[in-house]
Amino acid sequence: MNEPIVARHWLALAAPKAAPALATSTVLILGRIWNANGAEHSTGNAALMVVLAAGAATAGAFASAGRAGDPVIAGTAFASSGALALAGVAGYSDGMSLPLLLWAIATAVAYGLAARYWRTDRRDTIAHHRHLEVRRTEHGHVERVEALRAGAQIEVAREGAAYAEALAQALTARAALPGFDPAELTKAGLPELPTVAITRED
Repeated sequence: MNEPIVARHWLALAAPKAAPALATSTVLILGRIWNANGAEHSTGNAALMVVLAAGAATAGAFASAGRAGDPVIAGTAFASSGALALAGVAGYSDGMSLPLLLWAIATAVAYGLAARYWRTDRRDTIAHHRHLEVRRTEHGHVERVEALRAGAQIEVAREGAAYAEALAQALTARAALPGFDPAELTKAGLPELPTVAITRED
């Protein structure tokens, strides 16, 4: 079982770790762009973001409280609620201190939630590698046993062929001796040898 070795690029390895920070930073940047385009101190825009954030949080609560609740839907809804709240504060505030504070809190919470899934994924990956290693060891053991058995059978067959050839040569050599009489050997108590048709030239 030879598996191909694939070397992943360092960007592919670092992208999942940077995703939470990129997501919260994108929301903060878009909120400040929205602030620069007239959302600052706009009551209507603030009320819209509050309603949207509350709606997303309510949807997440219903999704997680259901008997067959889907944790992916609930997590997506809560993440959307936090993003809408952060965007609303970033768009409505006139300074950067409160948006940056909320950005830091949101980033820390996002990394806390992501770390849980990363641990689960790492645990599953380690269990999968261990399972593959056990199966590889078992297959290797079976292959070694079968190779030893095949080698033993080949050796037995080779020894049997060598014995048969030596016996045939001995019978031929003994039958070629002058005055050879199989009946005399039987009378002497030696085991009777099978009759071999031997052609001798006189």
